[in-house]
Amino acid sequence: MEELSAKMDVKLLLISTLLGVFCYSNAQREGNECINANARFCGECIQAGANCGWCKDPDFLKQGETVSTRCDELPSLIKRGCQEAMIENPRGQQRVLKNKPVTNRKKGAEELRPEDITQIQPQKLSLTLRSGEPQSFKLKFKRAEDYPIDLYYLMDLSYSMKDDLENVKNLGTSLMLEMSKITSDFRIGFGSFVEKTVMPYISTTPAKLLNPCTGDQNCTSPFSYKNVLKLTNDGKKFNTLVGQQHISGNLDSPEGGFDAIMQVAVCGDQIGWRNVTRLLVFSTDAGFHFAGDGKLGGIVLPNDGKCHLENNVYTMSHYYDYPSIAHLVQKLSDNNIQTIFAVTEEFQPVYQELKNLIPKSAVGTLSANSSNVINLIIDAYNSLSSEVILENSKLPEGVTIAYTSRCKNGVISEGENGRKCSNISIGDEVYFTISVTSKGCPKPNKPETIKIKPLGFTEEVEITLHFICECECHKEGVQNSQLCHYGNGTYECGACKCNEGRVGRQCECSSNDVATEDMDRTCRKDNGTDICSNNGDCVCGTCECKKRDNPEERYSGKYCECDNFNCDRSGNKLCGGHGRCECRVCICDPNWTGSACDCSLDNSMCMASNKQICNGRGICECGTCKCTDPKFQGPTCETCPTCPGVCTEHKECVQCRAFDTGEMKEKCEQQCGYFKMIKVKDRDKLPQPNDASYPVVHCKGRDANDCWFYYTYAVNNDTEKVVHVVDMLDCPAGPDIIPIVAGVVAGIVLIGLALLLIWKLLMIIHDRREFAKFEKEKMNAKWDTGENPIYKSAVTTVVNPKYEEK
Repeated sequence: MEELSAKMDVKLLLISTLLGVFCYSNAQREGNECINANARFCGECIQAGANCGWCKDPDFLKQGETVSTRCDELPSLIKRGCQEAMIENPRGQQRVLKNKPVTNRKKGAEELRPEDITQIQPQKLSLTLRSGEPQSFKLKFKRAEDYPIDLYYLMDLSYSMKDDLENVKNLGTSLMLEMSKITSDFRIGFGSFVEKTVMPYISTTPAKLLNPCTGDQNCTSPFSYKNVLKLTNDGKKFNTLVGQQHISGNLDSPEGGFDAIMQVAVCGDQIGWRNVTRLLVFSTDAGFHFAGDGKLGGIVLPNDGKCHLENNVYTMSHYYDYPSIAHLVQKLSDNNIQTIFAVTEEFQPVYQELKNLIPKSAVGTLSANSSNVINLIIDAYNSLSSEVILENSKLPEGVTIAYTSRCKNGVISEGENGRKCSNISIGDEVYFTISVTSKGCPKPNKPETIKIKPLGFTEEVEITLHFICECECHKEGVQNSQLCHYGNGTYECGACKCNEGRVGRQCECSSNDVATEDMDRTCRKDNGTDICSNNGDCVCGTCECKKRDNPEERYSGKYCECDNFNCDRSGNKLCGGHGRCECRVCICDPNWTGSACDCSLDNSMCMASNKQICNGRGICECGTCKCTDPKFQGPTCETCPTCPGVCTEHKECVQCRAFDTGEMKEKCEQQCGYFKMIKVKDRDKLPQPNDASYPVVHCKGRDANDCWFYYTYAVNNDTEKVVHVVDMLDCPAGPDIIPIVAGVVAGIVLIGLALLLIWKLLMIIHDRREFAKFEKEKMNAKWDTGENPIYKSAVTTVVNPKYEEK
């Protein structure tokens, strides 16, 4: 028996090992992007993933393997016997083409042209990308000191801005003075706007066209946008020209500022923008019209985003609609213009939302008369220039880019936050790690160029992308090779690349024979990725299934998708030994069912003592009862440990066995041995319902001496009846006479003392009240000071009536 058991253990171990290897290989295949790619030649293989290699050894493939198995992960290819020198695995690379150091210019140093100042390094690279393999490089940004600035002041000249114009007239020299603290190379320009010159935005009556402001002789005709002053470093000229400007007027509250912003952005020559920091200050006390509003005036053509200035006046406001916000964002970004919205407090929330849509823009609160405009511009410039946000041009299809920033104090950010660094002071250096990844190859395969630049800056990094789409061995291919079925293909990288009209592993088939452009398509089930379910070879559009070492095991089916050895098992037997395996599904013998034919249809094991299946309280499944009534259990659902009366039913037997008392005392040994009894010390030791996987009933009983005893009754999973009983009776205790008598005596004495004290207190109160009453009556007595009514004096006094006291 021991020898037989040992053999069984060895067989079980062997079967478990084989199953583990099979499952592992399947899991490896499912997660292997190289094999799943079904690459037919080397170029397809290296595009499947960065870890994929192609074995070009002509003798590499084994019998039954397809060409696609040449493509695999490198460790797997080496393990399968391909020498490392025979593996094609090209890698990407990078070259820095221009790497001018960032400028360390100091304020007051020698003059440099704007194009000679460098704030970003490197400036030009070449990346060679392998599919799935990222190429990363570092980019340094340093905010240069004394960097030139161009500032264009665009002002709303509608009538509500009349008092603001007075303060702006002296803006030139004052702003030049303040900006000289930041840069020695500063230029300023001025433009103004009102509204489109059509109804209903302005009144088109002749009188209103000449003077839209009633009673104001200095009010000029309405206009859309004027470029008053090209960018200049002459602050006095700014003051002079701005001083000559007059307020105009329009009908509606929103203004045509978007038309003006578009022209300022795209008319670089007329405005005079240099390749330096470009600031646009937009000053208004009203909202704005945007794309679609032009329909109110019968204007339906979208804004074309081109310059239409003639004699410094926008001439197409009546022809083109207002630009959209997205259109403005694009043009401002393309021309590296940073916008400062100087608006009144009433409209700040509106422009704050607009600022959130326009990168590298700021909003400042303009006082009612624009007296704080200089401080507003300085603060907004400092805010904009202290933040660097990288953006890239449109990426080729399949190319992705990721940013990681390393800002001041070593703070590292990734994702969208990896594009920017904040709180950068002049002279600070920050670093970005930029990773470029390609998936597959573009068609056609040609170099692509992308650009990365900080928003609002003119400098940029130009990156030329080259793509690895073919292996090196592709260059050594032999056209019309005899190895490819009499010259029907090019032999390259150890495999045949068939000519047009030929298909097959060695180009042995004509595409006309299989009536499809892709021979493998007819060998893929449900348009899947596996050829012949990976269990055969596709020969001229037909699957030829592999042979197994065991002749009784075989693959079958149109796509080799079936076999007779991969069905469910039960008891280490295929189909439980009660059926046969057909196309990975068990066909069971009569009276057996289930996915592994392990479920018997014979109900004899479910028959209860009352000749009912599962006692009428369950269903018979696979020869075992499953009780539908949760109160019943047992192999035939006949046991009910929690039914009413279970405590009364077992009380006498528990009493006689545990305490040798009760009515069953004489018959205890004969009739009460049907359960297992376990004694515990106290009630806390009794099993609780949550402590067991089977129902437990708590009971208690009283004997003839009024003593209580506690126990539990249960039927465990082995259908054994178990009783846990507390081995000590809980009997009522008799009264203690001495404390009772002592308590009564003490109570009588205490009550008597309390009554005496109360009587004494009442007497004291009564005596005090009587004494007070006596004292009061004593004070009121007057007889001791009056004359005695019965007393007669011995002296008689007579008064002479004639005596007048003279």
